[in-house]
Amino acid sequence: MKPKFLHIIDVLVIFALGTYLLLDTFVIPRTYSVVTAAAASTANTSSVTNASSASITDTSYTDDNISIKITTSTYDNTVIYTADVQVSDASYLKTAFASSTYGKNVTASTSSIADSVGAILAINGDYYGARNSGYVIRNGVLYRDTASSSSQEDLVISSDGSFSIITEGSVSAGTLLSNGAQQVLSFGPALIENGEISVSENQEVGQAMTSNPRTAICEIEPLHYLLVVADGRTSASEGLSLYQMAQYLQTLGVSTAYNLDGGGSSTMVFNGTVINNPTTNGNKISERSVSDIVYIGA
Repeated sequence: MKPKFLHIIDVLVIFALGTYLLLDTFVIPRTYSVVTAAAASTANTSSVTNASSASITDTSYTDDNISIKITTSTYDNTVIYTADVQVSDASYLKTAFASSTYGKNVTASTSSIADSVGAILAINGDYYGARNSGYVIRNGVLYRDTASSSSQEDLVISSDGSFSIITEGSVSAGTLLSNGAQQVLSFGPALIENGEISVSENQEVGQAMTSNPRTAICEIEPLHYLLVVADGRTSASEGLSLYQMAQYLQTLGVSTAYNLDGGGSSTMVFNGTVINNPTTNGNKISERSVSDIVYIGA
């Protein structure tokens, strides 16, 4: 009986350890740093947005420093929401963490994060909190300098508002920060570089399906951006492959385009309203909780 009893104990211990590891990886929240008010905002005090004098419609926002125009189109049986954004200063393009907390498994819906920071326009970010590596620089603060892999492609948004694509094996996060990086997003891949499609027709993210909801952030030129979300996994909107998304963005004349977290995470919020149809499996339209957003705001 004793060997059998010990075997049962071993099995239970292994099961408990495995369960804890799964919970620690995907469920248990861990706070590493709470973002201070100063770090949360990089607004240029010489050019403050005056929302009270803004002109606002269901699909547009204009004030002295920010112009946003949202269009909805259909491409390859997929509904796509494109926000054309022009700002007077790069400080109006920001990022925010769920609960103002840098950590692991700390999440909230894109709309609730957007509301907490007063975002005019927001999309989901790179879901950094689901991973233990990959550079994280947000609003000019370095939070994680551990490379995901030498070939990991990141988007760098510099203090002048320009976009560039780097690989984590080619430069350290500290060097990027020293060189003026304000945001570094680590998901990818890059979809367009120098106006040319930079993904292959069969390239995908991990084991993702070919046709997916997608989120992308693009630069036409410094201070002129496109934030793009494509619906998918429903009868009304099929979804896109990475290559299809790149093809669509190329038609819009972008110079750089970068793929952010997609699938059920893909969400666009404008003036407090979710304007697309986020879904994980197509059976229910609802937001997935994420760890971070990219947004336009004062």
